[in-house]
Amino acid sequence: MADFKAYLDELEQDFVIDTEKLKNITAHFVQELEKGLSITGGNIPMNPTWVMNYPDGNETGKYLVLDLGGTNLRVYSIQLTSEKGGFEIKQESHKLPEELKTATADELWDFVAGCLETFLQSADLDLSTEIDLSFIFSFPTTQSTIDEGILQRWTKGFNISNTEGVDAAESLRQAIKKKNLPLKVCVVTNDTTATMMASAYLNSETEIGCVFGTGCNGAYFEKVDAIPKLANDNLKGELFMAINCEWGAFDNEHAVLPLTSYDIAIDNDSPRKGQQAFEKMVAGLYLGELFRRIILDIHQRDPQSFLEGQSVERLTDSYCLDSSFLSAIEEDTSDGLREAYETCVSSLGISPTHAELQFMKAVATLITIRAARLSATGVAAICQKRDLQKCHVGVEGSLFEKHPHFQLELSKAVSEILASQAEPESRKDNVEFMLSPGSGVGAAVIASTLKQR
Repeated sequence: MADFKAYLDELEQDFVIDTEKLKNITAHFVQELEKGLSITGGNIPMNPTWVMNYPDGNETGKYLVLDLGGTNLRVYSIQLTSEKGGFEIKQESHKLPEELKTATADELWDFVAGCLETFLQSADLDLSTEIDLSFIFSFPTTQSTIDEGILQRWTKGFNISNTEGVDAAESLRQAIKKKNLPLKVCVVTNDTTATMMASAYLNSETEIGCVFGTGCNGAYFEKVDAIPKLANDNLKGELFMAINCEWGAFDNEHAVLPLTSYDIAIDNDSPRKGQQAFEKMVAGLYLGELFRRIILDIHQRDPQSFLEGQSVERLTDSYCLDSSFLSAIEEDTSDGLREAYETCVSSLGISPTHAELQFMKAVATLITIRAARLSATGVAAICQKRDLQKCHVGVEGSLFEKHPHFQLELSKAVSEILASQAEPESRKDNVEFMLSPGSGVGAAVIASTLKQR
């Protein structure tokens, strides 16, 4: 039988991050946030979004929203109702065909426009006049106005040539024009900013928005006079603007993140080596891949006693697992780990023993807790930078919503980082995480605040 304790001890050495290390990472994070806001910029882009109106919950109107993310394309019709913080949603979701992520630009945008056309055919909208469309484009973009989004670089496994440096909103407009749809792209935003705005629509104490799902990111409101790269834009210094951090690129030079050999291997084999260092350690897209590599590595080191005689063919397939696999294993609290066993059979074609299942569950937990604790450094860094003593964080994403203990570990780690040594309990629960009503609602809220302005 494999020496599971020895393997776990070895993995714990690599994956467990103590409070002191978290505080060091957070201090570096604050520096990188500031560098990103400077004229020269840094690893973290800190993109100004031109979202400058904080909602009060009284916004109203009907809005069309398109959301292009890492896994799905969604089209929403959203009614912000007269009731404070009220909304009604109709939506259609389309799974993004994997081949579109590396297709031509025309193929991608024609697919997107086709989904809009399908939605308009069944939606209760007046098609005789031009309809305002808010476009959630969840990739790093440069904006000098709220209705443009110049793609800086693809993330989340996308790699489409001749699109970086191009205005995604203009590409969408051309595809809409081809189909003769009565739509006007009036807002370009990203899921994280929209998540924050949706939460702020419901709760005025919201200062930060985060996505913990396929990708990872944070957004927050920053005072204009603390954004040196906007110095020439003739904006009043006391105004606030939402900043889309794009913090998946934190510590690309690997100065503070505690990388393991598995993290290095994932980076080496990724299409964008040396980029998105933080994302590759905390985002759902990579957590299943970390697990796969660890399990395969230990089987290859010890084939006679770990998964002995099993076919591990599926385990050799990169990215065959996502974070939902880890959630399924970790939430099984039954004595026999029956559900975890079934998950392994259906997803991987292996039949682990009870001891092997316990080991696999422990590995999954190590990976997720590390992801939650590292994710906390971004939130804590914004709190330190803005000197936020108390705030609410609006969150969207499958890791936060569906994972059995990600949320608890995240919250715990933020308290640890922000607590002073003299008073370790001093900041407990001051930062409250809440599930956002969704970026679709947030994009509608942004469109509504524009009309007010």
